[in-house]
Order: sequence, then C-alpha cells, then structure tokens
Amino acid sequence: MLAPTPRGRSPHPAEAPISATSPTAPTRSRGMLAVLFGVVVVDLIGFGIVMPVLPFYAKEYGASATVLGLLMMVHAGAQFLAAPLWGRLSDRIGRRPVMLMTIAGTAASLLLLGLAGSLVGLFAARILGGAFAANISVASAYITDITEEHERTRWMGVLGACFGVGFVLGPIIGGVLAPYGYAVPMLTAAGIATVNLLHAAVRLKEPAGHVLGAAVEEGRLSVLSDPEVRRLCLSYFAFSVAVSQLETVFAFYMIDRFAYDAREVAFILVAMAVVMGGVQGGGMKALSARFRERSMIVTGSALLAVALFAVPEAPTVPLLIAVLLGAAFGRAIVHPSLLSLTSKTATPANRGAVMGTFQSSASLARVIGPVAAGALYDVRVALPFWLAAGLLVGVVAVGRGLPEPEPESLAEAS
Repeated sequence: MLAPTPRGRSPHPAEAPISATSPTAPTRSRGMLAVLFGVVVVDLIGFGIVMPVLPFYAKEYGASATVLGLLMMVHAGAQFLAAPLWGRLSDRIGRRPVMLMTIAGTAASLLLLGLAGSLVGLFAARILGGAFAANISVASAYITDITEEHERTRWMGVLGACFGVGFVLGPIIGGVLAPYGYAVPMLTAAGIATVNLLHAAVRLKEPAGHVLGAAVEEGRLSVLSDPEVRRLCLSYFAFSVAVSQLETVFAFYMIDRFAYDAREVAFILVAMAVVMGGVQGGGMKALSARFRERSMIVTGSALLAVALFAVPEAPTVPLLIAVLLGAAFGRAIVHPSLLSLTSKTATPANRGAVMGTFQSSASLARVIGPVAAGALYDVRVALPFWLAAGLLVGVVAVGRGLPEPEPESLAEAS
C-alpha cells in the first residue's frame, strides 16, 4: 500500500544545480528540459516504430520465437557493454556531445536495419543500435544536473512519459507503414533519427550544473560497491527481465492466440503507451508529492505482477486489454521512481557513471530476458508471463528495503 511522504523535499546543497542568486536560471533550466525531452521523444518515436514491426520483419526471414529472443538479446548485450562507457564519457566531456554521438549511431543502425535483407543483417543492425543506445542514461544524468532533489521524481516521470509519447506515435507510424513492406518503417525511423540529430545539434546545450572534466574513474564494480546503488540495480534488473517477457513474445502471442497482424498489435501497444504517458506525464507530479518512491515501486510492482500472471489466462481480447492497461499503470509508476532514487545516490562527479551502470542493469536484463522469453514460449505459452510475475514478487520484496531520502533532506516545499 502506498505510504504518504512528508510534504516536499529540499535539495542537498551539493546537489543543487541552480544558483539562488540567479533568478533567470530556473527559466533557462526549464527551457533546456523542454529541448531535452523533445530530443528524447523523437528518439523514442523511432524506437517505437521499430519494436512492433520487428517480430514480423524477423519472421519474414524465418525467425522462431527463440531467434527473435536472440535478436533482442544482442541489442541489449551491446547496450550493456556500452552504456557505462557512455555515462563516464558524458561525465568527462559533457552530456551534449555524447547525446549527439548516440543519436548519430542510432540513425546509422536504423538505416542498416531497413537495408538488412537477411537475418544476419538484422543481427548486425541490432548490435550497432544497442552500442549507441545510451540516450536514457545520459538524459537521466542531464535532468539530475539541472533539477532540485524535491522535484526529481516529477521530472523523471516526464522522462518516462517520453516513452509513452514515443510508444504512442511510433507504433501508429509503424502500423500504418508496415503494409508497404517491413523495411519501410525502419527506413522512416532512420530518417526521423537523422532529423533529430540536426535538431539536437542546434538546440541542445550543455547543462549548467555539470562541471566538465570533474568525472572520477568509476567502473561498474566501484559503483556497485555502494549497497544502495546495488539494491536499486538489482531491482531494476529484475523489473526489466519481467517486462521483457511481455515485450518479446507479445506479438507472437497475439498471432498464435487471436490471429492478430502488425497493425492490430501496434494499436494495443498504443493503448498501453497512452496509459503510461498519462500517468508519467501528469500523474507523477501529484503522486510524488504524496507518496514515497519506495511505496510506488512496491505497489506498482505488485500490480504489474498480478497483471502479467493474468495475461495468458484472459479468454477474450477486451479482457486482455483491461489486464494490459493495469500492467501499464503499474509499470508507469515503478520506472521513474527507480530512476529518481538512483539519481539521489549519485554525486555530481559520478552521476553519469551511476546512471550508466543503473541503465546497464536493464541492458543485462534484456540480454537474458528475451532469450528466456523465447525459449519458454516455445515450451509453453504461459511460462514467460509466469516468470515475469515471479520476478516482480521479488522486486516487491527487495523494494521494501530500498533507500529513502535522509530525514534532514526533507523539508517543506510549496
């Protein structure tokens, strides 16, 4: 059950990126947040175009559920290896240049995906795409650089809402374009990523709260020596393995159970994304003002566990959609709460490294999760969903011991 939090939080002095003597600094920071969120949304639209179409694209070349899981695994594996490196690089040379490099690499990978022509080409494109998929961890560090601690969960919620927007518009575009050939949505996503690179190059600035060259050399093992970071990464790992079960086999499940096509699957994903975007874009401000992040992680994970367990038991599509919308709500409150708590454990010098390691825990989960989902699905349809539910019960258990802000950092805020 959600437990109310004290009214408001004040930033720790070392974390406050906005000078109290500069009345225009908050306005400039909000302007940069708007640009950042615009860049992330466009990037995720490209991702959203690809995801509902990729299973059908792969199946066109003879992929089984297991092969599809491997295709998703290699993307996540490359991301797992690269994300902490990008995070540390952003600590050292700046958030902006790293964002530009990763967007450029994403555009190239999407172009290769559209031109693949074989399963080997699909695998090569996905590996390249995973290596440059560091936008979210760098964007999280960017947000932390220019926001105060008491409003961190709210802005991480907006970052989560970018997923919702991207996964609303992306699948719509992908579903509309899929009848013209599965390569067409991929090439369209590549074009969108190229436009996004030009937009970011012109508009995105380095956050004022980040001091260039202030990075400390911290690898994964060093970052994970902090028990709070370790518990958060473990929670995010289990959460990500769980949601990857649904993401990997959902299209195959809808094909096999209800004979759905790419467009119909895309619009179910859109409905889920609308719920997630609504909660994270608008609801998180109210929720974070009333409830602690830990409570939202526990409650959201419990709701998601029940929903995913029920997915293979749903006898009709309307009932299945109702279950999936409940899952979307649970997922919507867990993700930004985990991001916010993790950002509060980092210092300005190692923020990129911490957020990169946190993100890499999800990448590792997406190495293991899709392979497990595909293999389990080929044995029995319900098994991936039952695995997801069990892992989320584990998140509930671990979540009860997650850190909360120190009492002295809590204060009244209007």
